[in-house]
Amino acid sequence: MRSNKKLGSYPGILITVSLTVALFLIGFCGWVALSSKELIRYVKQNIEVQVYLNHDLTQNSIDSLQSIFAALPELETKSAENTISFVSSEKAAEAFLAETNEDYKDILGDNPFRDAFTMKVKEEILSEGQLALFKKKIEAYPGVYEVDYAKDFVNGVTENANKAYLILSAIVLIFLVATILLINNTIKLALYSQRFIIRTMQLVGATNGFVQKPFITKGLIQGFVAGAIAAVLLFITQQLALKQLEGLSLIQNSGLMTVVLLILLILGPLIGVVSTYQSISRYLNVDLDDLY
Repeated sequence: MRSNKKLGSYPGILITVSLTVALFLIGFCGWVALSSKELIRYVKQNIEVQVYLNHDLTQNSIDSLQSIFAALPELETKSAENTISFVSSEKAAEAFLAETNEDYKDILGDNPFRDAFTMKVKEEILSEGQLALFKKKIEAYPGVYEVDYAKDFVNGVTENANKAYLILSAIVLIFLVATILLINNTIKLALYSQRFIIRTMQLVGATNGFVQKPFITKGLIQGFVAGAIAAVLLFITQQLALKQLEGLSLIQNSGLMTVVLLILLILGPLIGVVSTYQSISRYLNVDLDDLY
């Protein structure tokens, strides 16, 4: 029964390398998908709504409106200090002069800018319909002249986000299917060279479980090693990208990245065991004539 432990010229390195490359590609696509999702979320969180006020409002009226707006349930609550801010007409005029180097006083005489509030709303209402309702709600308050936001930009972000999710999800799915097919074929070719050893073990009385055990164990180990290497390579790739690409750290989610790495560690052994089991079962039930 010693032949059970010696699997001949089984190409374990080839299987491990193939599975490592495939898992790395799956993990890389998953990381890109998560980064894209975080990028879109980051952009949405920084979309602002401008609330322009009437010219004749007193400071008490402005303070009262600010208190009312700050309590709105639609406003983002994760960063309360930046949720709502006030920009006076004087500061708006100074900013315009600094950017354009054109003095409005020479043309208009009076300050054409209005006092305004800048708000950050929750991601859940960043759609055309929800923002339209929010705009109508704010404009109903006395003292509010107009509410404005980048409508075309919001719609573009939403549409592109849906397209990006679908495309990246399809790529990950394609890589996953290709990985399973690739590893299945590789293991089948590897076990083809072991078919006579398997039949010899059966002839001397070995049960199917006894024959399968060393191959499945090897598949488990190869899958775990491949998953671990792929996870390490993906982590190194991420760290190198963070050093080379400025601002990339703003759209990284360490929790989701950890999930991706854990998935690789689980997916590797799972593919290795399932593919090995399916392939070896084929040779356990084949007729002797078919082995040739």
